[in-house]
Amino acid sequence: MGRRSAGLTEGVEPHIVDDLSAFKLAFRRHAAGVAIVTGRTPDGAPVGFTATSLASLAAVPPLATFNMARISTAWPAVEGPHPSGSEHVIIHLLGARNRALAERLAGPHGERFTGDHWAPGPLELPLLKGVPAWMLGRVVERVPVADNAVVVVQIEDGGLGADDAPLLYHERSYQAPGGPLS
Repeated sequence: MGRRSAGLTEGVEPHIVDDLSAFKLAFRRHAAGVAIVTGRTPDGAPVGFTATSLASLAAVPPLATFNMARISTAWPAVEGPHPSGSEHVIIHLLGARNRALAERLAGPHGERFTGDHWAPGPLELPLLKGVPAWMLGRVVERVPVADNAVVVVQIEDGGLGADDAPLLYHERSYQAPGGPLS
């Protein structure tokens, strides 16, 4: 049997080619909750994207963060400042029943807002139907990192829908947990 490193499964020898492969392979094994961030571009077009990078930053004041590519078609919605003065987004927390919604918002840009799965919500922002929870957030900071950005929002409003099992993204597929561990 080969050498073992702390935390490795017995008999499994790590084989990672480079730092990019290590990064991608490790994060594929990291299950993450799925959220959708929606907004409007300065010309009023609805935009949105799936995000597994959503995190709570602080409770007082209520702050959340998410990461996004600055080349994303949704970037103009958070880049600011907007002529309308609005710099808000809606963060939707998804449940297992929302798998099709996650797939739609991860799909082709032109098809993300066709259909009746959304309606204008607070500040006329796209509000997705049937999600377990949503939060209206005002963008308070954008931190550029390489071609991406960490976006900080202050939560100003929100709502709850029907309870649901969490929707997770793991090993490049949507999943729901099998149940609590004992």
